[in-house]
Amino acid sequence: MDVRIEQSWKSALAGEFEKPYFASLVRFLHQEKAAGKIIYPPGGEIFRAFDLTPLDKVKVVILGQDPYHGPGQAMGLSFSVKDGIPAPPSLKNIFKEIEDDMGVRMSGSTNLEKWARQGVLLLNSVLTVQAGCPTSHSSIGWQQFTDAVIRYLSDNRSGIVFLLWGRYAAEKAALIDASRHHVLIAAHPSPLARGAFFGCRHFSKTNSILASEGKEPIDWQL
Repeated sequence: MDVRIEQSWKSALAGEFEKPYFASLVRFLHQEKAAGKIIYPPGGEIFRAFDLTPLDKVKVVILGQDPYHGPGQAMGLSFSVKDGIPAPPSLKNIFKEIEDDMGVRMSGSTNLEKWARQGVLLLNSVLTVQAGCPTSHSSIGWQQFTDAVIRYLSDNRSGIVFLLWGRYAAEKAALIDASRHHVLIAAHPSPLARGAFFGCRHFSKTNSILASEGKEPIDWQL
């Protein structure tokens, strides 16, 4: 199956695109659109995280659950919304932790492309959602695909920092070889976690790990 995705990822994941579950997934999305349902993000942005962070550039993975389901929010990067869109609650809490952890002031920009271009793969476990229906595409096959992404990174790269926030993301730790990579686990930044995310210091910890391996730290400030 010909999938429009950045070339290094296209080569690495070629086997996934040929599996029956992926053909079923694509067929489902076409049928939903034909039925008049609105799907987020727009088709050209579904693989945006991969397009902005080629395989050999990945230094950090931030794992989200599924895209935002409100108008104009989802843009193919976990937790990110385009500038001009109000920051969702989880993103506000991420920014607060960065300010406290790194001693910086965030500008109000809500677009995380700057992180992606520095090697932060902003990966959702599920890459599409029906408008207004959170987790509506959680069982159509995306999780099999993104699990394969995590396994590929685990098996073929080394020294990646995986940031797993919340119980759902933490379950993905089983896919990661902790002897080859760094796994940092914290509560989810959602307000539903009652502030348990605050104080995790994942942003400074990530940069310390990268520096210890001779890699350029991430400039988290927006």
